[in-house]
This record gives sequence, structure tokens and C-alpha cells, in this order.
Amino acid sequence: MARFASLLCIFLTLFSAVTANSVAPARRWLNFGYGLGEKVRGVNIGGWLVLEPYINLSLFKQFPAHHIPVDEYHFCRYLGKKECLRQLKRHWATWVTEKDFAQMAAAGLNHVRMPVGYWAFSLLEGDPYVQGQLPYLDRALRWARKYGLKVWIDIHGLPGSQNGFDNSGLRDSYAWQTDSNMDASLSIMEAMITRYAAPHWNDVVTAVQPVNEPLGPVLDRSKIEAYYDYSYYELRNVVDSDICLALHDAFYPQTSWNSFLQYPKYYHVILDHHAYQVFSPGEVARDQAAHLAQTCVEGQNILATSLWTVVGEWSAALTDCTQWLNGVGRGARYDGTYSLNGGSSYVGSCRRRWDFSSWTAQEKANSRQYVEAQMDAYEQGLGWIFWCWKTENAIEWDFSSLLQKGIIPQPLDSRKFPKACNF
Repeated sequence: MARFASLLCIFLTLFSAVTANSVAPARRWLNFGYGLGEKVRGVNIGGWLVLEPYINLSLFKQFPAHHIPVDEYHFCRYLGKKECLRQLKRHWATWVTEKDFAQMAAAGLNHVRMPVGYWAFSLLEGDPYVQGQLPYLDRALRWARKYGLKVWIDIHGLPGSQNGFDNSGLRDSYAWQTDSNMDASLSIMEAMITRYAAPHWNDVVTAVQPVNEPLGPVLDRSKIEAYYDYSYYELRNVVDSDICLALHDAFYPQTSWNSFLQYPKYYHVILDHHAYQVFSPGEVARDQAAHLAQTCVEGQNILATSLWTVVGEWSAALTDCTQWLNGVGRGARYDGTYSLNGGSSYVGSCRRRWDFSSWTAQEKANSRQYVEAQMDAYEQGLGWIFWCWKTENAIEWDFSSLLQKGIIPQPLDSRKFPKACNF
């Protein structure tokens, strides 16, 4: 029987029986005050160790218009390993520099979430991906240490893809939960935890995340939970680390996890929730008041969730107009060009949304108000990590640019539009 299938049959009952009668060990200091009032305020480094077309436009626009790869898998397959490695080594060396970390710290941030694909740890037979990411990740950890930033290491893509999104490395595939892919995922997760939950990094790495955004509605939830449970076991019982385990809510209601991995049987577990309002026709049709009202609902949901909760991805986006945000060749819901699931209806023009200089004063104010409301709502839990630090031309998703343009408040707790939610 395949390794993961065996674990699924025996692990939950066996491990639960063992831990149910044990006392949670004393909670050691984590070099950050999770649950003690200190708020997570961070950014993701998207488009670096996992490519995303809407973030990395120039890398993908080198291809003919009729043959643009839709993800990193096809990017490397089209180029071949030698050329793919050449281009990516240049990208890894330049996309993020020490200056970025200095700027993050100067802006008042205290966390960085670093997405990395499974292929950085292990290549499967037939994979077109290339390796060499980990030395750059290690260098970034040293920069984070220098500037006092705490880091989450996040496996953003697993074999077969856990969600079919281009950010998993392989778009339109949902094959993560086959026995062979789950077995490979266990080994990759173990390698990540062994490397980054090690004592050498415990002053800077405060959480590891075994998978980003598993698409719960199309997957087997019991297998997601078993994978999470085993990740906890690996972190605590094999590696013997007290750093946090961050678990995405798999697009289920946060409160549905209120009976899962609870203290005192389990400790230092963070529920990672991602909050966006642009990925359905109804969301992009909302006016400002409706966007703010939903943000307040997010805060209330966090208050009703028993696990420590961090909103590990969110943005300033009020539209899905960013080129290729929905995937190469798929258009936008906001302007009615979206091509999947029956398309979408026209709400407004996307043309000006790409160019901040063309935004009206009201649009800038709306964006600032939305950002402030989200910060307040998400700090009803442990805090937030914005997606993402930088892009080439996606203003609503680019923290560094929004910071320069006054959309991100400075200092981070200053407010032009206070009490949108009356928390």
C-alpha cells in the first residue's frame, strides 16, 4: 500500500490515541509574541521562487503571443532546462535584494512569507522544473535576520498541484491527492521542515507551511487533514521544533477548523486565511460600501475562530483588472472579458486600473480606505501578510509601490479613515 494511503488509514487514530493522553509541553518563546498581543504585519515575496505570469510579465512576454506559457511548469518546458535555469538564476539573484529587506523593516513590517515550490527540494520523473532556489532562500533568511524580520516558509506548489492555480506551478491540474503525489509530498514536506525548522534558523523562521491553498471543494478534506496532522507530527516529534505550523483553511469557513489541532493537545498552530474580493462576478460588482462591509465580516469571522488566525494573503485590489491575474488568456471579470465558467458581465473599464497616474482622487481614497479597513479587521486575529511585496506592473498587488504612493499608511497604524468596522 502506498505510504500516504497507509498513513491515512492508521495515523489519525494512532496519533490521536497517543496525544490525547499527553500533556502539551511548555510553550517556549518563539522570538515573536504570537497570541501575546504582538501583531503580525508582513508581506509575501511573490513571483520569486515560484513564477506567476501577472507578477513576472517580462519573463512570460518573451514568448510569441500565441504560445505564452501559463505557469512555471510550461515556462521551463518551453525553454528547456538549460535556458530555463539560466534565466531563473538571473531572476533569483535580482528579484529580491538586501535593499528590499531594509525597506520592509523601515516600513514597519515584521514578517515575510516566502513561497517556494516543491521542485526546489525534489524533482519528480519528467519534471521540466529546475533547481537552485534554496541558496537564494537561505541568503534571504540571513537578510531577514539582519533586519529583524520573521519568516514563514511556505510550500506554494506540491506534486500534481493542490489547486490548479498557476501559482502552484502547474495550472489546471488537481492531481495532488493521488497516492504517488501524496507520498512525494510527505517526503518534500519532511525535507522542508528538517531544513528550515532546524535550530540554526529558529531565531528567524517562526512558522512553516506544508501547503498553500489546497482547493478543499474539489479535494478530499480527510486527506488534507491527515496531511496537516502528519506535518504537525513531523514538526514536533521528529524534528522536535516548537515553531509554528501554519495551515491554510482550504477555502472552508474558518470556524469549521474550530475542532482541529486545538490546544492543549496541539500548540503553536496558526490558521492561514486568504481574503480577496475580486475572484467572482459578484465581488467585482461591489461598490465601496459593500467591499468595506465584507471586510468587517472577515474580522467578525476571525473573532469567531478558535485557532490563532493570520490573514496570510490579501491585497488592495478592488478589481481583477491586472493583466493575467486570472491566468494567461483568461481576461477580467470587471470588464466582461473573463472567459471561464460562462464569462462575466461588464462592470467598468480596466484600462485605467493598470495606470496609477490615471486614478481619480476618489479612487485613491477608496483604495486607502479599503487597505486601512482590512488592516483593522485582520488584526482582530494575529495580523496580516500582504500579497505581495513587489510586481512589475500590478499596482493593486504591489506593497512597495502602494507604500510610495501613499495608499499604504505610514506608520502602519495611522488612519485617514478610522473605524470602518467599529471594532
